[in-house]
Amino acid sequence: MEAKPARRVPRGDKRRTELAVVAERVFLERGFIETTMQMIASCAGASKETLYRHFANKEALFSEIVSRKAALISGPESALARDGVPRRVLFDLGLGLLRVMTQGDACSLFSIVVAETARTPELGAIFYSKGPGTTLARLTAYLRSAAARGELRCRHPERAAKLFLGAVVANYHLLSLIGPLTARITDSDMRSHVRSAVTMFLARYGASPSRRRS
Repeated sequence: MEAKPARRVPRGDKRRTELAVVAERVFLERGFIETTMQMIASCAGASKETLYRHFANKEALFSEIVSRKAALISGPESALARDGVPRRVLFDLGLGLLRVMTQGDACSLFSIVVAETARTPELGAIFYSKGPGTTLARLTAYLRSAAARGELRCRHPERAAKLFLGAVVANYHLLSLIGPLTARITDSDMRSHVRSAVTMFLARYGASPSRRRS
C-alpha cells in the first residue's frame, strides 16, 4: 500500500503561521498594548507590508493566536470533530483543555487579557469569542447532537457544557495564573482528574442503557 504524500502547506499559509508565532512571542514579552506591528514585522524578518497583507491590525493577529489555541482543544482534528461516543469525546476534550491550560502559553495570554482589557476592552471580547466561547459553542453542539442520538439525557446542552468545562478547569486555572504548574501536575494527574469529571458528568447526563446506541 502506497504511503499518502504529505499535504503541502501553501507558502502564504506557512508565512501566516510564522507571523502568528512571532507575534505571540512578542505579545507575551511586551504585552498587547506596548506591542506594535512594526515590532512584530522586525522580529519576524518581514516588512510591514507583508505583515499587513496577512493581518489588518494587532487585534486580527491576537484573534489568530487565540483561534489556534482553541483549535488544539476543539478544532477540526479534535475529539469533538470525530463525533464519537460521549465518554471518549469528553475525556479527550477535557485532557486537551487541561494540557493547553497548564503546559502552554494560554494562561500567559489570559493574564495579558486580564491586565489590559480595562484599557483595551476589545481584547477581552476577542479572547472570549475566539477561545473559551468557541470551545463552549462546539461542545454545546456536540452535546445537542449526542442527546438527539439518544446517547445523553441533556435538555439544556449549553448549561451542561458549561458545567463540564468548569469541572475540568476546576482550580487549575487559578493556580496556573499564580505561577507555573508544569512541576505540580503530571499527565497521570490530569488523566485522573479528567476521568473523574467525565464520570461525574455522565452520572448526571448519561443515557439509560436501553437508549444508548449499539
